Amino acid sequence: MEKQTPLTEALFYILLSVRKPNHGYGIIQEVQELTDGRVVLGPGTLYGAMQTMTARGWIRIYSEETDSRKKKEYIITETGRKVFAEEKRRLEELLRNAERMEEGTW
Repeated sequence: MEKQTPLTEALFYILLSVRKPNHGYGIIQEVQELTDGRVVLGPGTLYGAMQTMTARGWIRIYSEETDSRKKKEYIITETGRKVFAEEKRRLEELLRNAERMEEGTW
């Protein structure tokens, strides 16, 4: 797998929000709640990112309503889980190293 990290904050939170089936508006709300309003995804950012992640195989359509609104739910794929895990490890390393430097143990 080609190197996929670092992820943008938007990609990170979108992947986190589709661990269970979720639709666009639900993702926007969840990210806003998780970050206490610090990160607010606009529809353009969200749907552009989701198109990219779908093309990369990180997420897939889980279900699609057939009414006039055609609300789609997305879910993370195994590839997306691996990318997310790699990014999580990278971020944990950053924090570990910062703590070591602050404590003077490095």
